[in-house]
Amino acid sequence: MKTIDENDMQYREAARKVKRIKNFYLSVFIYVAVNIFILYLNYNELGPNETIWHIEYFILPIIWGAVLVVYGMSVYFSGFMLGSKWEEKKIKELMDKEQ
Repeated sequence: MKTIDENDMQYREAARKVKRIKNFYLSVFIYVAVNIFILYLNYNELGPNETIWHIEYFILPIIWGAVLVVYGMSVYFSGFMLGSKWEEKKIKELMDKEQ
């Protein structure tokens, strides 16, 4: 079994990815909790013969959900939207420019 060295580049990259996944899960939990709460409040404010099925009640969850999907794709698909390959390329470019 390989020992874990905290200075190892692979270890730091794996720890960074785990942190990003954890932050994504936390974001999904907050998204669900906040939107359930907001929809509950909106439902309680309805008068008689009113329905919650109007677009103004779902604009926030739709837009926030779309942003969350893009964030999830950037977490799980490393090349999506300025991923690690882009970072490596940019680092090499800046190092070459400095020399």
